[in-house]
Amino acid sequence: MTTESGLVVVDKAPGMTSHDVVARVRRLAGTRKVGHAGTLDPMATGVLVLGINRATRLLGHLMLTEKGYDATVRLGVATTTDDAEGEVVSTASTAGVTEDAVRAALATFVGDIEQVPTAVSAIKVDGKRAYQRVRDGEQVELKARPVTIHELSVGEVRLGDDHVDVDVSLRCSSGTYVRAIARDTGALLGVGGHLTALRRTAVGEFDLAAAATLDGLSDEFRLVPIAEAARASFPGVDLDDAQAADVRFGRALDLDLDGLTAVFAPDGTFLALYEPKAGTARAAAVFV
Repeated sequence: MTTESGLVVVDKAPGMTSHDVVARVRRLAGTRKVGHAGTLDPMATGVLVLGINRATRLLGHLMLTEKGYDATVRLGVATTTDDAEGEVVSTASTAGVTEDAVRAALATFVGDIEQVPTAVSAIKVDGKRAYQRVRDGEQVELKARPVTIHELSVGEVRLGDDHVDVDVSLRCSSGTYVRAIARDTGALLGVGGHLTALRRTAVGEFDLAAAATLDGLSDEFRLVPIAEAARASFPGVDLDDAQAADVRFGRALDLDLDGLTAVFAPDGTFLALYEPKAGTARAAAVFV
């Protein structure tokens, strides 16, 4: 059984739920204290960041970071889930859709936008997951939420009379639904749309180059130590002995911070996350 704390970066295979991955990593790590930072749908592949032991407490903060995706949007077909796993609800001819129109439509999503999440999502509505309400036959209407698309590049556009397939790459804020971008692009063009492929390429500083498949983890368990993970994910401040002692009691520090910051003892031990508040630096989460 491992007693270490840190992050494991998995390249999730298609067909698995995020919970399936957590269950497998629990067995490999020899501990039940495993959680993940941001669900990936079974259809999706790519970067899934998991926390082991004390590092599970980092995950809520990691979920606030930006994420990267590669995706394929199919225009001309709308589904109940806004992706290929749902039932088709409408089709339309795409004979009049041009590449310029597709690129122009997708460009409108770059920046700070209001996005209505897909109805089949984990968002709670009156205490019940939206996807469960949909499965129970209820009509679900979610409110638009602010998200940020930092960058969206359009790759190949494959035109056809029955449908149009578009490859896109994007960087976005946490909470962005790529399925909703597919849906809304189809709506702008008047033909409907859904997602046929999704691969998460990065969560914050952790990308596919840092990821291992579950089979690879079975051969060699790759743990990013919690101190290394904290330095990679947040700005860092090295403290002196007196400041480190204050942190262990959760006391405020006289530090000028710009945002959530990892603080370290003189020997490099990761101590806590601190944030600016009321003119001082206060503990957001203490790890010792």
